[in-house]
Amino acid sequence: MKKFVMAAVAGTVAGVVATTQIAGPLLAQEAEKTTNVYEQLDLFGDIFERIRAQYVEDVEPGDLIEAAINGMLTSLDPHSSYLSPKDAEKMREQTRGEFGGLGIEVTQEEGFVKVVSPIDETPAAEAGIEAGDFITHVDGESLLGLGLDDAVEMMRGPVGSEIIITVVREGEPEPFDVSIVRDTIQLTAVRARTVGQTAVLRLTTFNEQTYPKMKEGLEEQIEDAGGIENINGIVIDMRNNPGGLLNQAIAVSDAFLEEGEIVSTRGRDIEDGDRVNATPGDLAMGKPIVVLINGGSASASEIVAGALQDHRRAIVIGTKSFGKGSVQTVMPLRGDGAMRLTTARYYTPSGRSIQALGVSPDIVVAQPPAAPETEEDEALSARPLRSEADLRGRLNNDSLTDDQIKQIEDDREKARIAAELREEDYQLAYAIDILKGLSALGPNE
Repeated sequence: MKKFVMAAVAGTVAGVVATTQIAGPLLAQEAEKTTNVYEQLDLFGDIFERIRAQYVEDVEPGDLIEAAINGMLTSLDPHSSYLSPKDAEKMREQTRGEFGGLGIEVTQEEGFVKVVSPIDETPAAEAGIEAGDFITHVDGESLLGLGLDDAVEMMRGPVGSEIIITVVREGEPEPFDVSIVRDTIQLTAVRARTVGQTAVLRLTTFNEQTYPKMKEGLEEQIEDAGGIENINGIVIDMRNNPGGLLNQAIAVSDAFLEEGEIVSTRGRDIEDGDRVNATPGDLAMGKPIVVLINGGSASASEIVAGALQDHRRAIVIGTKSFGKGSVQTVMPLRGDGAMRLTTARYYTPSGRSIQALGVSPDIVVAQPPAAPETEEDEALSARPLRSEADLRGRLNNDSLTDDQIKQIEDDREKARIAAELREEDYQLAYAIDILKGLSALGPNE
């Protein structure tokens, strides 16, 4: 009994020693961290007071606090930031699909503003601004060293006013100035049309209108064609689509998937992860799909492209996408402001992250630059081409009926229109050609 008591006491003493050796240093480390945080907050207070008292000009204390908060957030990554009450309202307007500005989605890289993509039919797009351009100056003032929100604020202004931005573009030997007149940006989230037998869905952004407008536009094209059997496939054109709302990207992906994972998100803690699966129903009714992307396709558009690609539901063509694989949560703050904070990374159904890598197309197709036409080229294109049918006294074709000849002529006219499209938009024409080829290989009915 005495040995048992002694063993128990010895075990207790060992447990106390072990607990002290492990927990003691940990508690000390936590206490030290807390002390350091409070010391740094005291340092912040000292600097704040010195600026107020000794800076060469009077400074609004509220502006200093806002700048400090924004600096703390922007130091994390390019997509986290503080939104003042005015900026938070502008963001809500943009989400609804209407706002004032130039019409470009931007990020920050190497201290300069980088264009993620120009928005279709906006002043920036019409002025020739391209994805990948760097904006270094606004009205002659350098943007180097400014936070992204401050740089964006410099580009804002009254509708109808002129702004001159200095652009650095890869392949151009010197920076150049571009004059743009600010305008109210009306975002048309989706434009639908039919080219030949192909339904083309142009998705320009992911706001609250995107999924319902896409569904409505596709249904209209199918109805105008006389039924889905007269459509050979669908092109989802997301070139220069800067992204937007995650729930809209999920809805668009789900529209063409019957089952399986669409996207998963993973935060810092395992329990913060989420996984979204498709529900039954395919708006395309099994018809083949081609997705068009380029370097201006970012965020939500990459979610759609990645989901359809991983499920082998679509062929992705174009060039590598932007590579924004993170999720931002907008958190309201007191005083009507908000905080945009990166809270998770997202992953495609196969488990791959596209962060900084982008979605790689199945078929790489670059958009060739428009070559200026010479006077000789114009003369050649204007010269009429002669064929056997133009020759006087030529023989008639006796193997075809008039209806068959008319069908051939109609097909030839469609081919001519397709050739014109290649001159206008080579990537889109390539996508349509792929769908023509797939339908030609399909079963005869």
